[in-house]
Amino acid sequence: MALDRVRGKSMLWKLRDGAARFEHSVRQGMATKLYDMAVPTFLQTARAVGGFLEKAADHCGATGIDPNDLVTARLYPDMAPFWFQIECVDNYSVYGIEAMRTGTWQPPGLVQVVPFADLQARIAQSISALEAFEPDEVNAWSGKALDIAITHVGPDPTSFTSETFFLSFLLPNFHFHAVTAYDILRTYGTPIGKRDYEGQLRTHLSVQHVGIVQTNLPNRRST
Repeated sequence: MALDRVRGKSMLWKLRDGAARFEHSVRQGMATKLYDMAVPTFLQTARAVGGFLEKAADHCGATGIDPNDLVTARLYPDMAPFWFQIECVDNYSVYGIEAMRTGTWQPPGLVQVVPFADLQARIAQSISALEAFEPDEVNAWSGKALDIAITHVGPDPTSFTSETFFLSFLLPNFHFHAVTAYDILRTYGTPIGKRDYEGQLRTHLSVQHVGIVQTNLPNRRST
């Protein structure tokens, strides 16, 4: 009986140790790589922005609105115009990732008022630039220390890692401008909804971390 209890305790400890090792290996395996965290996330929304710009152009054609009137439209008088929102979608995604490479936040100067079609082309270029980033290249910047000067934050550089720069600065600003562009189009009656903003959802990461598996969900307007 005593020997059985000893054997039972030994087996229990082995099971616990095995479970702990398994949990650790699962956690290690599920760690999200920098590329998977950043690039597909930006691409999902950048493609969605391209989609609702196309719907806005179609809506203008159907209703007789000049799409170029949208370029200077604002959600509220003291907010930046539509063209600014679209340029910032590009700046906070493509040039944000470039800042991880260079250690310097230097988006290009604002082009300002351009034809609506040029804004569509700008987003198409953003998508192409994001698609050109290689996983191994981006993942090599994981944990990189960055001292980034951000004008609207303060005169002194802010210390980040690549991950915190993406999560706490790039991503909130990127979505702020993308959703403001969406809201401006809604005020002009463009028939878009939540599913248009969500874009194509990702169901899981690829094993090789070189792409994403996506699921097409039915598009429906939100209220």
